[in-house]
Amino acid sequence: HDLAGAAAASLNLSAAPALYHDGDKSTGLDALFSRSDINAVIVALPITLQPAIILKALAAGKHVLSEKPVAADVAQGLELIKTYNAQYKPKGLIWRIAENFEAEPGFRAAAAAIASGKIGKVIFFRTVVFNHIDKESKWYKTPWRTVPDYQGGFLLDGGVHTIAALRVMLPHQLTHLSAFASLNKDYLMPHDTINAVVRAGSHFHGTAELTFASPTKSRPVSDGFVITGTDGWLSVNQVNVEGSDAPVLRVSITSVIKTEGGETEEGEKVEIIEEPVQGVKAELASFFDAILGKSGVADFGDPLAALRDVAFIQAALNSDGRLVDLTELVPVSI
Repeated sequence: HDLAGAAAASLNLSAAPALYHDGDKSTGLDALFSRSDINAVIVALPITLQPAIILKALAAGKHVLSEKPVAADVAQGLELIKTYNAQYKPKGLIWRIAENFEAEPGFRAAAAAIASGKIGKVIFFRTVVFNHIDKESKWYKTPWRTVPDYQGGFLLDGGVHTIAALRVMLPHQLTHLSAFASLNKDYLMPHDTINAVVRAGSHFHGTAELTFASPTKSRPVSDGFVITGTDGWLSVNQVNVEGSDAPVLRVSITSVIKTEGGETEEGEKVEIIEEPVQGVKAELASFFDAILGKSGVADFGDPLAALRDVAFIQAALNSDGRLVDLTELVPVSI
């Protein structure tokens, strides 16, 4: 009731939206999905509950935007995608994954800079996620996160964001990894830390360090993402800008300045790009535009691409130092 009232106030509605709940068949989920004036559904539920609701919404003829991750594990994700491709995609129904890091203008700007050759050919990269989650955190206090019934805990729930950002920025798909996973704080079970060495075929390699078990709220001085090429490097960090309520993603590009013949170096050039953090807004706009059939719509939220993010986390959790072929977990097409 409180949320309905807040929606009416913020949207200037003449009346609060109708309430639906499972306590009464006439107001249950089936009743909601039977409404002809609803043609799209946003699913934001605990990870393990989402697949069944996604299929129910698609079966009711609704377009779907579902929260990341696409599924709790690769096997469930593959089955979900196969069902969508076989039964609902041919009907013109749109299903996308709400992965806001993929849609962030800052990460897209970094990808464009790399694609344009500003740092040359990518040769290695590093990403560091250093988060402090205590029992008072609003994220920890979410009941389904407190006792997760899915692999990886926060590493799956939050880690797919980091892998999605790498997927957007790097010019080639990650193909192999060797990793170790550990649990350092019992209340963050089953795992809270991953350290992985990764490669993208024969193109480049890198490292990924993800932890939600930092002992302090303060973080070590380290760039979140650093991608190095033959002619320079770039870093991407979320920063707060004085005078602005919204944080920005700051892309810092350092390039080698070469002589006209390209044989010697004459110095370095630094370029800064700052984009406001608005990935959620961008992913929603893309979803709605796709439903409306608009041309030139950004293609965010492909379920198969999102499943590769899950595959990375799953492989890292189970590697125990063994080399894992990510392309064997998720095929190129389904």
